[in-house]
Amino acid sequence: MKIKLPKFKKSFYLIFSMFFLTWMLFIDANDVFTQFQLERQRKNLEDEKAYYLNKIEEVKKDREELLSNDALLEKFAREKYLMKKPTEDLFIVVEE
Repeated sequence: MKIKLPKFKKSFYLIFSMFFLTWMLFIDANDVFTQFQLERQRKNLEDEKAYYLNKIEEVKKDREELLSNDALLEKFAREKYLMKKPTEDLFIVVEE
C-alpha cells in the first residue's frame, strides 16, 4: 500500500532534507571538514605522545646506567658539563 502525500508536502520534505544535509555537512560547528581536521590533529598528538614516552624510557635507562656506573658518570660530566679535576687543565677544541 502506497501512502499518497500532497505535492507540497513532498517538496517540503525534500527541501527540509536538503537544508538539513547542507547544514550538517558544511555549516554546523561539527561539520565534516572539522571532524577530519580534528581526527588528523588527534593522530598527530598520539604520535607525539608515543615519541615522548619512548624518549622518557630512554632517559630513564640512561639515568639508571649513569647512577650505577661511576666511571660513566665521570665521563658524562666531563663531556657534557666540561667538569674537571682541580689539578687538570681543560682545552676546548672548536672545529670551524
